[in-house]
Amino acid sequence: MNRLTANLLLLLTAFIWGSAFVAQSTAMSSVGPLVFTGIRFLIAAACLAPFALREARRHRGEPVPRTHMAMFIGVGVVFFCGIALQQSALVLTTVTNAGFLTALYVVMVPFFGAALFRDMPHPAVWPASIASLAGIYLLGGGHLDGLNWGDGLVIVCAVFWALHVVLVGRVGISSGRPLALAFAQFAVVGVLALLPGLAFEEVSLAGIGAIWFELFYTGILSGGFAFTLQIIAQRWTKAADAAIILSAEALFAALCGAVVLGERLDAMGLVGCALIFGSIVAVQLAPLITRRDRYASPPPGL
Repeated sequence: MNRLTANLLLLLTAFIWGSAFVAQSTAMSSVGPLVFTGIRFLIAAACLAPFALREARRHRGEPVPRTHMAMFIGVGVVFFCGIALQQSALVLTTVTNAGFLTALYVVMVPFFGAALFRDMPHPAVWPASIASLAGIYLLGGGHLDGLNWGDGLVIVCAVFWALHVVLVGRVGISSGRPLALAFAQFAVVGVLALLPGLAFEEVSLAGIGAIWFELFYTGILSGGFAFTLQIIAQRWTKAADAAIILSAEALFAALCGAVVLGERLDAMGLVGCALIFGSIVAVQLAPLITRRDRYASPPPGL
């Protein structure tokens, strides 16, 4: 796979995630966030299990080494921490604040990649990251409400999102089993979310049945399919580039909200969309213009 194909897969991932915001928002009227997250990712794990087994057969049925399995579980725990902190913060802060502060991961990723793995991004990544963050800010209305402790939780959540983006590509490359990684990640998040959800949230079969479409859409398409695309594509592109491309999730969420829910983008929101789109184009074309890094090769393993 070449770098362009990988980045197009990441853009498709961002589109699916953005479209899933509608389903995620409507599902909260019937079940709690942890129960919804747990069921969603257990569905994703169940859907991916046959493909992970097929991948294992290509490895002659050899079990995943313990070191790699520990990495898989670690990635799942990091992923869960990001989700849990974000959901907890939404009780204390506004959606506008949470959306923008979570997006701080876009500018954190190149720093983490450089600090942890000496993965230096193309110089165009730095201004593109700032432009992407500014675009998300404008999409959120161009303001922040009064900051509180919930906003601090969202910032910590953004740290975990950044770590997840950096680790996914590295662990997928070093293990050579991206589907096993995806399955393990989904299973870990599903269990870690569902157990406390059943203990502390009100659950009913009627409530779960009322959101069957949302569960299967976010579980199969947004969960199982899109997150697996992310893991596969990140084996062939840099984490910093991936973070900027995945930030298009906010753009697609706004567009889907306009089409499905009748929400409308004002002039400020349209400028935000343009900044995000321009950032994505910049990180794709800049290496080609400078005649470097035409195709990304998988970096050395962990």
